[in-house]
Amino acid sequence: MDHPIFLAADVGATKTNIGLYTFSGRLASYSPPVQFRTADFSSIEALATKFLSGRKVEVSFCVFGVPGPVDNGRARITNLPWVMDEREIQCGLTVATVRLVNDLEATAYALTELNANDFLTLSAAKTEGNGNKAIIAPGSGLGESFLTWDKASSAYTSFASEGGHGDFAPNSEIECALYQYLQKKYGHVSYESVCSGQGIYNIYQFLKDQQYEKEPAWLTKEFNSAGKDPVPLIIETALNTERPCPICVKAITLFTAVLGAEAGNLGLRILARGGVYLAGGLPQRVLPFLKEKAFLQAFRQKGRMSPLMKEMPLYVITNPEAGLIGAARYGVVHFI
Repeated sequence: MDHPIFLAADVGATKTNIGLYTFSGRLASYSPPVQFRTADFSSIEALATKFLSGRKVEVSFCVFGVPGPVDNGRARITNLPWVMDEREIQCGLTVATVRLVNDLEATAYALTELNANDFLTLSAAKTEGNGNKAIIAPGSGLGESFLTWDKASSAYTSFASEGGHGDFAPNSEIECALYQYLQKKYGHVSYESVCSGQGIYNIYQFLKDQQYEKEPAWLTKEFNSAGKDPVPLIIETALNTERPCPICVKAITLFTAVLGAEAGNLGLRILARGGVYLAGGLPQRVLPFLKEKAFLQAFRQKGRMSPLMKEMPLYVITNPEAGLIGAARYGVVHFI
């Protein structure tokens, strides 16, 4: 395909980034990407149509990174009442080829496009050439994926995973108490129940209900304000050093400890000598806590495998368009 123009999108429960790309030896943005509030649209076709409106361009193919598993070209979007179908989108957009791909599988491909300025190092170590790479992204849910080197094509191949729904394994007395609290509430306790935006709120409620810390009256008032999402408020309050709030600090500290442990688990499972990468907006928002000793300890604390974990690089992806770039790169790998 000679210099095609194609559409890529990173679909999230809260927001969707969408853009046009082209490829002539290297991936390039054809027009600046646009961000939409996902809930403002009834379908991905409606959102993409809005984006393409007024743009006189022939789209060769579309790639949509979506949260959740893709089965036979269909995906039910996690935390969003959408069902996406490749065939229906093809008809709705009159595009010959449409591909739905797990959002973290797409994000993994971004690692082959990003440069050193797009990462922040949490734990430096020598990266093994062509080593496996692990990606974990706490957000509305908890996404996980990984890359392995394919010798036949001399390129990385990305794999989707629903590992975020695996069983949460507590590592301390307070985490055991958290597990028991959430088990009574949900039955099955997954890592996503703890390592996500909703997970932060679950942890906060646990600390409050089990009287580990008191909720200050001024914060109760803030929570009761109309339209307030509690999770950003918990994070913002935890980061406010001028007005210390022990319950919020404890909630984010516990959240990052569990995140560190699961990031280490993923790295260990695939032997990620190419690095473990934290993706999504949430790690960047709690970055000061990720730089604390407790997070790195949780990442490395793997019994007799602890020395191996010290040799595993750990990064935060700081480029906010990583998911979109990854979806575009997926299109290059599979359709060009």
